[in-house]
Amino acid sequence: MIRFLRSVAYAWSGFRSAVGTQANMRIHVAFVVAVNAAGLLFGLSAMEWAAIIIVQGMVLAAELLNTAVEHVVDLVSPQKHPLAKAAKDTAAAAVLFAAATAVAVGLIVFGPHLLP
Repeated sequence: MIRFLRSVAYAWSGFRSAVGTQANMRIHVAFVVAVNAAGLLFGLSAMEWAAIIIVQGMVLAAELLNTAVEHVVDLVSPQKHPLAKAAKDTAAAAVLFAAATAVAVGLIVFGPHLLP
């Protein structure tokens, strides 16, 4: 149990670090808060909440992995290198696709609540 709690503490530290140092992570967290508030306001169904929570987790996880890739690439390749750029760009593309998917799901979920 101690190992598990220590792992959770390390993960929480990584999350706090990403929020504290990455502007895009702060933007994603702000959207999570806003979408959750809207979900409460509109009284989303359990299935709608499930869809929203899944894509929120997907976007946050993608941004955390993007941050990790950027840190590792910066550590091992402080000088410009085409492979370093490709790694960073690919990780950023993963976040873009996750965010675009979240927007699509958000439109599907919230659309009926917003349109008469």
